[in-house]
Amino acid sequence: MRKSKPKKRTILPDPRYNDPLVTQFVNNLMLQGKKNLSYKIFYEAMDVIEGKMKNEEQSPLEIWKKALENITPQVEVKSRRVGGATFQVPIEVRPGRKVSLSMKNLILFARKRSGKSMSEKLAAEIMAAYKEEGGAYKKKEDMHRMAEANKAFAHFRF
Repeated sequence: MRKSKPKKRTILPDPRYNDPLVTQFVNNLMLQGKKNLSYKIFYEAMDVIEGKMKNEEQSPLEIWKKALENITPQVEVKSRRVGGATFQVPIEVRPGRKVSLSMKNLILFARKRSGKSMSEKLAAEIMAAYKEEGGAYKKKEDMHRMAEANKAFAHFRF
């Protein structure tokens, strides 16, 4: 390769929880550079979760992390042309991509939900993912099912 790989940027921790993972999530949530609004939405969602899931002994941040863990895909399928045919080849997901995919799916399905505000929709999707249900969890299950169905083409891996 002519060019070197670009340097990985360090993500600063967020103000409330002091966690870089929260900042990464807020960056994915952000639209048109409005980061303060994204933080507000995320923190309000955490407050909603704290109010609704009082009987859980975990903090809202731990619930959010467990929800992310529940919707993180381990394998995905990529299209690969061999001869004239296109095969769906199952491959393992890189660690960085796993986190990114789970965050993006959580946000995507939260936006699709019906609800009053984005913070309420996000809180509802996080609680659904924590209980292993909801759109984001279903998408992960579908990904795994596709990979399992196309296991026979795993030898086409590149």
